[in-house]
Amino acid sequence: MSIKLRLVWIYSLFIVIFFIGCTEKQDEVIPMSELELTSSAFENEADIPDKYTCMGEDINPPFDIRGIPEGTRSLVLIIDDPDAPMGNWDHWIVFNIKPVSRIEENSVPGGAVQGVNDFGRTDYGGPCPPQGTHRYMFKLYALGTILNLDSSAKKIDVETAMKGHIIAETKLVGLYTK
Repeated sequence: MSIKLRLVWIYSLFIVIFFIGCTEKQDEVIPMSELELTSSAFENEADIPDKYTCMGEDINPPFDIRGIPEGTRSLVLIIDDPDAPMGNWDHWIVFNIKPVSRIEENSVPGGAVQGVNDFGRTDYGGPCPPQGTHRYMFKLYALGTILNLDSSAKKIDVETAMKGHIIAETKLVGLYTK
């Protein structure tokens, strides 16, 4: 094979690889600043009131959601504690939430599904650290699909099913010391 023919072959291969890379569908994740999760019960990186913990009524706080992107078919809310002694502890997994602007206190939006948390339950389990101050991550995801899961799903199942469908994400951080 002549040098000229080899160069043409290499150049053609480069073009094919380039176009395959350009046409591969990528998830378009909108920056975290677009989608916003807030709570009237506490500010970001501030203390969570006892009412929403094991020391109080152990009910979910209210949430306001803004900036839901076009094309969102469902929302997912995952609350976990990365500071737990045994590793990340899952407090609430809620998925297939219709795109709503508010989740009321002590309420699950109609049609939403609650997965199994690390308490072994399918409901909200509030902050209850054994010692010290823990950070609680309230993570919200906007998805371009509805997840084909039921209430036996754990966080890992939800996270696996979400892959490739996340349009936007954001988080709210709450602190709690028992």
